[in-house]
Amino acid sequence: MKLQLPKVYPITDTKISGLSHTEQIRRLIAGGAKFIQLREKRMLAGDWFEDAREAASCCREAGVICIVNDRVDVALAIAADGVHLGQDDLPVDMARRLLGPEKIIGLSTHSIEQLNAALAEAIDYAAIGPIFDTSTKTDTEPTVGLKMLSEAAQMAGNTPLVAIGGITETNLSTVISSGASSAAMISAILADPEKIAARYRKLEQIATPC
Repeated sequence: MKLQLPKVYPITDTKISGLSHTEQIRRLIAGGAKFIQLREKRMLAGDWFEDAREAASCCREAGVICIVNDRVDVALAIAADGVHLGQDDLPVDMARRLLGPEKIIGLSTHSIEQLNAALAEAIDYAAIGPIFDTSTKTDTEPTVGLKMLSEAAQMAGNTPLVAIGGITETNLSTVISSGASSAAMISAILADPEKIAARYRKLEQIATPC
């Protein structure tokens, strides 16, 4: 069955929000999020494991899908719903072998060539970006832009395609209209931690016009 992604795909970040992953999860769930990625780029696995486990538990209790960025081991340990892998992470075939057929695997790509290769793998969705300049990662690839996003969406066909990188309230609707199944967003949701729930609700409304 094809994975149904929300139009807005929230990703946690403790530095931007100033909150634990668990508290971010609670606020995102309050805003109506049903699919959330836990992303921790700065801490060692052992240092954020308890936070990740509690966050995943909150997701299970609320019926929300929880994906772990990069770390297959953490995803397994906290019984998450899947992982989101980068180009330099564990290969998809090995991740699939470890996680089993039911878990969700997403894969980041940064070019049409990488996307084409990803579509031959046992993934549930692909991501492409950065669409625009972004400040949430320091080792970013060149921006791909909306034209390449449209080309990528056509290539992806029935595989859900997540756009990521520099997506804001201002350009969100254009990203969706360019063919993205979903838009991964961090700063636009988390920058004001007191408004996380409200921001998520507003962005979902923008991305899903009546």
